[in-house]
Amino acid sequence: MLQNIRVVLVNTSHPGNIGGAARAMKNMGLSRLVLVDPEDFPSSEAVARASGATDILDGAIVVGTLEEALVGCNVALGTSARDRRIPWPLLDPRECATTALQQVELGGEVALVFGREYAGLTNDELQRCQFHVHIPSNPEFSSLNLAAAVQVLAYEVRMAWLAAEGQPTKMSKLETTAMLNTQPVTTDELELFYGHLEGVLVEIGFLDPASPRHLMSRLRRLYGRSGISKLEMNILRGVLTETQKAVRGESHKRRKDDV
Repeated sequence: MLQNIRVVLVNTSHPGNIGGAARAMKNMGLSRLVLVDPEDFPSSEAVARASGATDILDGAIVVGTLEEALVGCNVALGTSARDRRIPWPLLDPRECATTALQQVELGGEVALVFGREYAGLTNDELQRCQFHVHIPSNPEFSSLNLAAAVQVLAYEVRMAWLAAEGQPTKMSKLETTAMLNTQPVTTDELELFYGHLEGVLVEIGFLDPASPRHLMSRLRRLYGRSGISKLEMNILRGVLTETQKAVRGESHKRRKDDV
C-alpha cells in the first residue's frame, strides 16, 4: 500500500535536505522519492544526511518539471506554509494521511509534494495539487526545515497505515531479559518465595510466629493475583536477600558494640 505513495521534492537547493528527507521516508516505510530539478544531486552530503537510507537515494527519480513528477498520480497533496488566498481544499497532516490512504486503498497513486526551502511551492505548482496541506506550526516561527516537514507527513501516513492494517502503534519495550519478563513463575517458585518472605518477616520482627494473624494468607492472595513473572520474582527474592544481609549486619554490629 505504501509503495503507491511518492514523495516529490521540487527544486531542492540543499542536498543535505534530500538526504534528510530520504531518512525520514525510510523511517516511516516510504520508498519512492521523486526530485524535480534539484540544484545538487547526486551528492555526498545527501548520502551523509541519509544515514543509511541510501537505497532511497539510489532509487530516486530525477525529472525536470512537476508535471513529469505527477505522471500517473490520482491525487497530489501540496504543502504550503503560507495562506495564499487560493480557494482550495486545505488539510492538516492527519487529514492528509487519511486522504492519501483512502486513495491507495482504491489502488490509486498519491504524491506528497514539497516545495523549495526558501519559497515553498509557487501558486501555479499548488494549483496542480488537488489538496493543500498546512502543518500547524508556531505562527511566530512557522517555517519548517524541508526534511522535518517530510517527517511530519510521513509519520502521519504511517500512523494511518498502521491503523488501516490493524497493527499496533506502539511496541512494548524489550528488556535484555525479555524472556524472563514474559514467563510466569511456577507454583513451586512461588512456594519458595513465600518461605523466603516469611523467614525475612520473622527475622525483622514484622511477623510473630506465635501470633501470625493470617498475615501470610493475605500476602499469598496479594502476590497470587499479581501475575508475577520470573524476572519480577528474581527482583523480589533479591530484595529479601539484601534485607537479610542488612539485618544480620546490624545485629553483628550491635553484638560487637556490646562487647
